[in-house]
Amino acid sequence: MALIVQKFGGTSVADTQKILAAARKAIREVKAGNKVVMVVSAMGKNTDHLIALAKEISENPNSRELDMLMSTGEQVTVALMAMALQSLGHQAVSYTAAQIGIRTDNAFNKARIKSISTERMRKSLDEGKIVIAAGFQGIDDDLNITTLGRGGSDTTAVALAAALGADSCDIYTDVDGVYSADPRIVPEARKMDRISYDEMLEMASLGAGVMHSRSIEFAKKFATQVHVRSSFSDTPGTIIGPEPESDKIPVCGMALEKNEARITVAGVPDVPGVVMKLFSKIAAARIPVDMIVQSAGSQGKTDISFTVSGGELHDALELVGKVAEEIGAKEVTGDDNLSKVSIIGLGMETRHGVAQTMFRVLAEHEINVEMITTSEIKVSVLVNRAQGVEALRAIHEAFQLDRAPVDRDEVKIDVDLSTAQTYLADAGYSSAVLSDVLVSRLSGMEDIVIEQIALDRSQMRVTLSGLPDSPGLAAEVFGKIAEKSVVVDMIVQSSGDKAKGVAEISFTVPRENLAQIESLADEFKAKHNCAVSWNPTVAKLSVRGTGLRSHTDLALRMFETFYRAKINVSIIGTSERSVNVVIDDADGDDGFKLLKREFGRELA
Repeated sequence: MALIVQKFGGTSVADTQKILAAARKAIREVKAGNKVVMVVSAMGKNTDHLIALAKEISENPNSRELDMLMSTGEQVTVALMAMALQSLGHQAVSYTAAQIGIRTDNAFNKARIKSISTERMRKSLDEGKIVIAAGFQGIDDDLNITTLGRGGSDTTAVALAAALGADSCDIYTDVDGVYSADPRIVPEARKMDRISYDEMLEMASLGAGVMHSRSIEFAKKFATQVHVRSSFSDTPGTIIGPEPESDKIPVCGMALEKNEARITVAGVPDVPGVVMKLFSKIAAARIPVDMIVQSAGSQGKTDISFTVSGGELHDALELVGKVAEEIGAKEVTGDDNLSKVSIIGLGMETRHGVAQTMFRVLAEHEINVEMITTSEIKVSVLVNRAQGVEALRAIHEAFQLDRAPVDRDEVKIDVDLSTAQTYLADAGYSSAVLSDVLVSRLSGMEDIVIEQIALDRSQMRVTLSGLPDSPGLAAEVFGKIAEKSVVVDMIVQSSGDKAKGVAEISFTVPRENLAQIESLADEFKAKHNCAVSWNPTVAKLSVRGTGLRSHTDLALRMFETFYRAKINVSIIGTSERSVNVVIDDADGDDGFKLLKREFGRELA
């Protein structure tokens, strides 16, 4: 007998008929011989309605009371779902998060799960009942009701599946799987049979709305199989698991974040500790930061650019303006007329020229690249918001993402022991203690997991300053580099000087390619009258893990570690699963040891 967790989002339980339809799906699993736990969201737009009510009372409602209010939406749904199941002849029981024992911290409106008690749920399941759990909510140590923030019901469902050692977590939604791009924007987008945890993490954090990144963090940490499928049909959806659909293609999907804002702090003193001071203030204000780009320093100054959600720009600018005065920066500027376009794929780790293809397509469509960041499995660019959709469609077509990989394996959706259970059983645990062992692993469920701390001393840093800020710039630069058979690792394009119409690009390449870079330097200088500099003795330090985006303090902890040791950071690049920095080679060994000391306890 397998254990299935089913999650139904707001559109899937928007009215009583849809609640009855969801109930029938649960009954079907029970008739197949399985135990079922359902996780449900508030009906339709009920949460939005509750927030609107609160805003009518107060423009800035108390966060504790707002959580108390918002949690009522799920309570309505669980009760109605239990009634629906009972009316169809099946035993069922509804539980709030407090009744189950979903413990969180006290960060109202965006709480993190600390632990889950499974005793009450298991007892009800053993009695033959379908358990209906309220999504999106928990309780803190003082028994205050908390909510988990955006995508909270997804997080609840996958967390319960992890805690119970479920065989599958089925996410029922208004789409029938995970697509190569948003099919509402790109009609040719293809539904994927399977996607890896890492690829889904990047897609979720970069704008793909089908799943929230925190839920995928849970799935990856606890090896929980997630099946995204339609509430309105029985067709197979997309399996999210450890393996990609294909390891032969460089890009599996794309994401578009339409409402992106960039803040640039120009003329920052290029000394240890400045970055730490800036981002410590931002972290304290709980403003989520996405892309972080620090240009290579020149004449003792550097520029730092980062992105926030468009809705956060006003508050972030006000805060950063105060910090800029403290650190002696020249000026602070903001721009909220931007969109972020990203390509994602595990195949990028072994395929070269992927970024160049993306830049070439943008150039052909005369779309200017405002900012670039890269990681091992993604490339993100900022473009003018009016051109975001065009950029997405053009790049999707260029990588032929509408076509299924020819080498993909048949995907079998098995209801069997989860990977985590199998691992523990193979390690010698008896079935009698298996669930206790699984639950014991859940203390601090949303704690960050560091998978690797790495030092790379094979790279050199190259910076092109004063380049014309125009469409085709990145395509030209990296096209020329590709012609020289030079492999590029990190790419960082900062916002440059808009008043002068110039941009700056920094990137890292193998030190052995110094001769090719010297040759290209003369070519770029002659054509663009730009400055070219390089440092052949740098070290790249990387921290890779799960939960890096949702744990916004990780980058800050890195910056604080380097500040205490008086180590200066020259380039920064961030992604969902890694934070990469470039420092002087002489500081490489010390920096590596410091990071291992700082994050050693969190190494997986």
